[in-house]
Amino acid sequence: MPADLAVIGLGHLGLPLAQAAVAAGIETIGYDSDPRPVAELAAGRTPVDGSLTASDVRRMLSGGFRPTTNPTELGRVRTAVICAPTPLGPDRTLDLTAVGEAAHALAARLRPHTTVLLESPAGPGTTEGFLRTILEEGSGLRAGRDFHLAYSPGRLDPGRRTHGHTNTPKVIGGLTPACTESAAAFYGRLTDKVVRARGPREAETVKLLETNFRHVNIALVNEMAVLCHDLGVDLWDVIRCAETKPFGFQAFRPGPGVGGHGVPMDPSYLPHAGRTPGHPLRMVGLAQEINTRMPQYVIQRCATLLNEHGKSARGARVLLLGVTYKQDHADQESSPATEIACRLMDLGATVSYQDPYVPDWRVRDLPVPRADSLYEAAAQADLTVLLQHHRTYDLQGLAVKAQLLLDTRGASPAGAAHRL
Repeated sequence: MPADLAVIGLGHLGLPLAQAAVAAGIETIGYDSDPRPVAELAAGRTPVDGSLTASDVRRMLSGGFRPTTNPTELGRVRTAVICAPTPLGPDRTLDLTAVGEAAHALAARLRPHTTVLLESPAGPGTTEGFLRTILEEGSGLRAGRDFHLAYSPGRLDPGRRTHGHTNTPKVIGGLTPACTESAAAFYGRLTDKVVRARGPREAETVKLLETNFRHVNIALVNEMAVLCHDLGVDLWDVIRCAETKPFGFQAFRPGPGVGGHGVPMDPSYLPHAGRTPGHPLRMVGLAQEINTRMPQYVIQRCATLLNEHGKSARGARVLLLGVTYKQDHADQESSPATEIACRLMDLGATVSYQDPYVPDWRVRDLPVPRADSLYEAAAQADLTVLLQHHRTYDLQGLAVKAQLLLDTRGASPAGAAHRL
């Protein structure tokens, strides 16, 4: 059965896009080569990353959404959006393997006049170089002449209810003006505002700037957190006062580390088309260095607090609260909780956890005990560490029950806990 849209990649980017498309009345299929998410969605179950609820999935299915592993379905659509993951590899380059696989699956079935869009995080030049080459070689068609090709950075903030596809402006950069307009016509059905970039490279660099802006500013407040602790200054009060300035300041807050799918990108480490030899973004590299140090800083604070209360990290019972990377969300992508748990275990601590969104948690392929009763577990633990402030946590009550509480999010009332 033909459809208007194929969303390729049913993860944290693809599923919300498919949800918005179905809600807008667009006949949509969701393609993924991995049968596991397809089977879960077809059964109406919540995806592992928590990007949608079970009721969201059921509404999509009743609205005509069809998840599939059959690539032949890709040859029957007017628009195809690639939302495959591009994680940061060990060499700090974006891994385009999944994008390449999606492109090959689409290219073999690409029809003339189809609009192909890439939403996966990608460095400048990826759409014109990497993706275009695969599509043209695999289909025999020419981008910009036989089919439309454009890039649009994913901008959704998982779990944020105030900003969705409708009220978040969509940036689009097409290979040609006609490509841009074709993409704008599609996205115009989903969003109130379409912003046209000069081309795909500009649109890809929008994602680069937005992601690096976040990481650099988080690194700044993380450094301020360490400094303020050493000076005996309440950073959280400093931020509260600073954000009253109506211009020239945007509040960011420190934490135990930076998680999520938006990895910092330095063009010096991007694939071939985006390399800038001799011109690294030094601030981005430094920000990454600072942010990756935060889990170790949390461990230092844990050991110091235990020591100040006559206890050793070895043999200490440590309860970790909130192991997801984001508040009120099930996604654990790059959450600092895993590294913190590993470091605590290396020190000889006994680690348990509590998270309302994570029923099972494994570290080093071993199950971590989950606390059923939050207050009881906090009372028994030598140290309780708040890593993610889920709104279900009563921090005032928790501070009373916990023997020792370290709040890495500054969410507890002033004086109720030791704050980062």
